[in-house]
Formats: sequence, C-alpha cells, structure tokens
Amino acid sequence: MTSLRPFHAMDIFAFNPTNLDPLTETYDLNFYLSYIARWPHLFNVAEGPSKSIDAYQTVETVMAKLESSPPLSPPQHALPWHAHITALTVSPFSRRLGLARTLSSSLGRSGDAYNAYFVDLFVRKSNRIAQRLYRGMGYSVWRTVREYYSDDLSGGEGGEDAWDMRKALGRD
Repeated sequence: MTSLRPFHAMDIFAFNPTNLDPLTETYDLNFYLSYIARWPHLFNVAEGPSKSIDAYQTVETVMAKLESSPPLSPPQHALPWHAHITALTVSPFSRRLGLARTLSSSLGRSGDAYNAYFVDLFVRKSNRIAQRLYRGMGYSVWRTVREYYSDDLSGGEGGEDAWDMRKALGRD
C-alpha cells in the first residue's frame, strides 16, 4: 500500500528513478532544500510498500508553495494569494494508481486551509497526457507563458511554451 508522508531531506537521494522521465522538470539540491525549509507542510511524497518514492509533489512531491504579490503597491501583473504546484511527478512504475490526483487534492486542501484563491501550475504545451490529467481534476488554461522552458522537446527553436493552468479553491 502506498502512503503519503512529509518529504525529508534524505529523500532527495531516493527519488532519482521518479525524476528520469523526460517530461519531469528537475532542480538542483539547493532548490529542493529551500522548499523543505520554507514550506515543509506542503512537500510530501507517496511512499510505496518497499519504502520507494513512487511520486512526489513539490509542495507535496507535489513540490508546492503558497505565494502572493507584495501587499503594498503590487505590480501590474500581481497574483492574489494562491497555492502553486512547482512539480508533480509520479514514477513510471506507479502511474495510473491515482497518486497525482491524491497529491493534487492534498495541496488543494492545504490551499483551502490557508485561504488561497486558487492552485496553479505550469505544464508544457507538448505534454498532452499531463494536460488531460489536470483538466480531469478541474484545472483550466489561464494563459500561455512564452518560452517558459529553456528547452523545446518538440524540436522547435528556442524554449517551449507553457500553459499556466488554474483551479479555483473555496475562497474564489
């Protein structure tokens, strides 16, 4: 049975198989550690029966965070208080088990607990599987972010565009 638990710093050395997927965005050690330090309650892993890390969400392996624009004189494109999925990754061996939904729902509950307006994430325009998954969970495309990714997996010039997808939470 797979169970959710908080992400620990030593987990960084255990989730390499989960990160090998070409559509998974990976980060350096300092990036992961900064999330653990700032948002430990939002960084979880799905741990398999053999103690393998089957999925993670940064802020919930889903790696996630809560963010907003500065309260005084916000810039023109300021965002309201919201939860953001930085990375949601499931090991190839653990796909189609509902782990992405479980992790995303967990972040939605955390966002509601912190009175956030919505959850957002960025997804490659070429990643149709992830787009279908997120639409099925109630996310919709908010905008296109030009050349968000530095590489283009579809073979085009420059970086690949991302879709900023959002799902409203209870406050909205």
